[in-house]
Amino acid sequence: MQGVSVDDDAPGLAVAARGLGLKGPRGWAFRGIDIDAEPGALIAITGPSGSGRTCLLLALTGRMRPTEGSTTVGGHRLPRGMAALRRVSALAHVPGVTDLDPALTVGEHLRERALLQRRFGDGLRSLLRPRAERAATAAGRVDAALAAAGLDLRDLSKGPRTAVRDLERLEALRLSVALALIGRPGLLGVDDADLKLADAERAETWALLRSLTESGTTVVAVCSEAPEDAVTVTTAGDRTTGDRTTGPGTPAEGDETPGDESTPDETTHDESTDDAKEAADDALAETGRS
Repeated sequence: MQGVSVDDDAPGLAVAARGLGLKGPRGWAFRGIDIDAEPGALIAITGPSGSGRTCLLLALTGRMRPTEGSTTVGGHRLPRGMAALRRVSALAHVPGVTDLDPALTVGEHLRERALLQRRFGDGLRSLLRPRAERAATAAGRVDAALAAAGLDLRDLSKGPRTAVRDLERLEALRLSVALALIGRPGLLGVDDADLKLADAERAETWALLRSLTESGTTVVAVCSEAPEDAVTVTTAGDRTTGDRTTGPGTPAEGDETPGDESTPDETTHDESTDDAKEAADDALAETGRS
């Protein structure tokens, strides 16, 4: 089932950026990014491998510190508001950041995330509630997140006891989204949304992400090809706009070119080079990702 709101009191976050750029130890991950998206928008980040798509995703969710430009997400001005933005945003399916443990079961992942949310995400007041009330609230959140992510545990081979390594690629993506939704974020970032998916699976993925925006959550997704109804941002080139759809720009003289080994890139991609992965790790460390 899709289109189920995780939290009606947590509206999506508007995203506004002008000249957003991030420079790591080996050059520019991206720069010249302009975005204008309303709350509950579907934002698609496209571009060639090595052009900084995942770095942009992490910057828009408060996990990487921008180097230049003016950016406001949900009223939080970056970089000053990064910590506050992290509390109202979440990540799913980001290699090297939100990896699922293949040895754990689906149920174990869900219980662990619910426990972490209850201990660290809900504040002191929630910890003072009776144990039975806390447990019921946690169970309700998990059920709502699973429904919103379109993951029915009864359809899995062993139900909640199904190991992550036995999940299909789309099932693993849905589980990662569900785990992120337990925190009831106003903005959800999803990496590699359509990587290695068949056409029918890609259609299901975009239907899922679109259903989340219909319930009020702003979704930012890295992809190889954006749907027509998305606010599309392209990370190729020195000047990129996010006003519905754009094409790649032309790198300015002296800028790092997309895909160059000095450009911080996505945390992990099958088609990425080891140099790009190392550059991303360096950039994340320098900018204080959490």
